[in-house]
Amino acid sequence: MSPKSGTPKKNLMLFSGRAHRELAEEVAQNLNVTITPQTAHTFANGELFVRFEESVRGTDAFVIQSHTTPINEWVMEQLIMVDALKRASAKRITVVMPFYPYARQDKKHKGREPISARLIADLFKTAGADRIMTVDLHTAQIQGFFDGPVDHLFAQSLLAEHIKKTYGDADIAVVSPDSGRVRLAEKWAQQLGDRPIAFIHKTRDPDKPNQAVANRVVGNVQGKLCILVDDMIDTGGTIVKATDALLNEGAADVVIATTHGILSDPATERLSNCKAREVIVTNSLPIPEEKIFPGMTVLSIAPMLAEAIQQVFEDGSVTSLFDGHA
Repeated sequence: MSPKSGTPKKNLMLFSGRAHRELAEEVAQNLNVTITPQTAHTFANGELFVRFEESVRGTDAFVIQSHTTPINEWVMEQLIMVDALKRASAKRITVVMPFYPYARQDKKHKGREPISARLIADLFKTAGADRIMTVDLHTAQIQGFFDGPVDHLFAQSLLAEHIKKTYGDADIAVVSPDSGRVRLAEKWAQQLGDRPIAFIHKTRDPDKPNQAVANRVVGNVQGKLCILVDDMIDTGGTIVKATDALLNEGAADVVIATTHGILSDPATERLSNCKAREVIVTNSLPIPEEKIFPGMTVLSIAPMLAEAIQQVFEDGSVTSLFDGHA
């Protein structure tokens, strides 16, 4: 008996959780696809249920979810979606998480502590994920926590392009809010045209989350427009204290640029009242109207996500999207 030959056909299907539907819709528009319809609801006791309303057999599935508050609920919803796809015979499942949850818990500071970032990777692998796509990880080594391909996308190019267009003629210095982000500041400085860098020497009590003390500025910022860069802003305490330290040191102005605007209270109040000229974030996480203030700019990462998804679907190169540096 001779085997029957056939031509394999690939289908891209996009699935979205309920946390940040606007971003998923924008990604779908850029891909020229529609989000696969689904039934999703929460039971009275908090349990989640998801069912897809179309066949997903043999599909190349991309499941997008932004992990905002309440973060544990949205992580669980995405895990359930991945499990449903695996049990419905999807051929490949790519988890798209613009903001990687628990990324700050990537190592043990003291004994008897979890490494929750690794746990998240294990949970998605167990649920059935074949691949993870994420943006601006808190630390790059988190890529090694997942046993499979991880596409680490950079929003830095998007943010830097906005700064070049808006402040390209200014005397710029790139500033890291702490010594741990100096390498990030170096990349920024290179992208903005070999600008000088500085950093804030600060201390933090590991037993008191979201509290930091800005000590002193290391580097020359006198009379310069300081681009203060970080991967996320949570309560805003660190970045506001860094802004004050730079202005006290003689900086002409401060522009804050970050990828993930978590903006837990009282971040909006702190940022809107601080003396920064502009606060630039992306829409990797939803930013409701009440958290937007004059001086805030929100840039969309949807085109970047869509392009990366297209490259993965076509077995192309995601690295090429970032000039070979991804």
